[in-house]
Amino acid sequence: MAHAPMVDRSKSFASDTPARLVPMVWFTCFLAALAGLLFGLDIGVISGALPFIARDFQIDDSMQEWIVSSMMFGATIGALTAGMMSQKLGRKYALMVGAALFVVGSLLAAAAWTPTVLIVARVILGLAVGIASFTAPLYLSEIAPERVRGSMISMYQLMITIGILAAFLSNTAFSYLQSWRWMLGVITFPALGLLLGVMVLPRSPRWLATKERFEEAQSVLRRLRGSDEEVHSEMTEIRANLKKGASGWELFRQSPAFRRTVALGMVLQVIQQFTGINAVMYYAPRIFDMAGFASTEAQLWSTVSVGLVNVLATFIAIGLVDRWGRKPILYTGFLVMGIGMAILGYLLNMGTGTASMQIFAVAMLLVFVAGFAMSAGPLIWILCSEIQPQAGRDFGITCSTVTNWATNMIIGAYFLTTLNTLGGPGTFWAFAALNVVFILFTLFYVPETRGVSLEKIEQNLMQGKPLSKLGR
Repeated sequence: MAHAPMVDRSKSFASDTPARLVPMVWFTCFLAALAGLLFGLDIGVISGALPFIARDFQIDDSMQEWIVSSMMFGATIGALTAGMMSQKLGRKYALMVGAALFVVGSLLAAAAWTPTVLIVARVILGLAVGIASFTAPLYLSEIAPERVRGSMISMYQLMITIGILAAFLSNTAFSYLQSWRWMLGVITFPALGLLLGVMVLPRSPRWLATKERFEEAQSVLRRLRGSDEEVHSEMTEIRANLKKGASGWELFRQSPAFRRTVALGMVLQVIQQFTGINAVMYYAPRIFDMAGFASTEAQLWSTVSVGLVNVLATFIAIGLVDRWGRKPILYTGFLVMGIGMAILGYLLNMGTGTASMQIFAVAMLLVFVAGFAMSAGPLIWILCSEIQPQAGRDFGITCSTVTNWATNMIIGAYFLTTLNTLGGPGTFWAFAALNVVFILFTLFYVPETRGVSLEKIEQNLMQGKPLSKLGR
């Protein structure tokens, strides 16, 4: 497919000033991060729709768990296929496929006439989420300059949180109509917006370089960087980093160093899920019911507070990730989450019979959500997109993203069962203990990648440096 016009246009960008080029970077990354908005909408919408779905279809807890977890099953499959799709078609066209699946899945979910049809629709939406959750952070990591890479990928997480909040708000509004079909169908509109928006995005310069389309890669960099010197330096690094040899599965088989970062990416995604965040997001109304909020409307309005805190706390990550670094923020976040879950478990154990105790329980849940949104939420995706070498990036991020959704599916499928078995206090104390363990894991195994180029991280990896020192 010819792209000669792109190469010709690059001449006009070469003379642009840095001030005019910076907005182009933000515009490109913002559009790519819109995939996160749909990701968040799909996560958030089911919590409010589920009580009405259960009433209309007369289904038990087991079927509700199937409806929730079916999306994560689809996302696992979507993430598996996204790696191959992103490598063959490119990051841009993989995002377009994901957007089209969002449209189809949301329309079918709104029209579902049986629980089985709804599960099929949720699987299709999961395919879209899996593709988006793989491709968007990867695309952003390859587009953004290293000095703001963390902030750009954090924008993706911000859009997820905005999507969750928007879902909670629409759930609350439609709850007065008791219309779960509108709750699920409203996703169609931003999905169409994403499909149209992705069409104007540039292709990833690093992906173009892997296809030996160096002129096109340089053209894209001229549109996204502040000077010819910066473009030349980055292209030099990219060219030097593209070595003839093994990639993907073959690289995984041959390179112990690559196997280490694949394993690290997978463990980081397990950690993100076992903080307890998606148990809260998928079943927030049930948790608020345990805390003493009896009416569906009260539960949903309380859930909106979760979404709002989730959005606001993400700005902390965006503001600090390229100043403090990745590890200090993770330490802080895991500590805050552990405290929030421990106190919530204690309150549920003591009983929340008074209004003040109910408010305190909600406050502790919000503390937990804030801790996640400022740390593990965005930073796990940042790290997973940074630590994999160019030749194995699609393979490595496929493994970590699939792990995310497989773990997510397990939590979605068994959280209600766990609650019924361990009770609320035991369940939340278990999450608190896990967050303490994650602090220790971060100390010994997570690298600090702030301000380090992807090529330098790869160089340290292939030299066999310890995982915690890949960014040095």
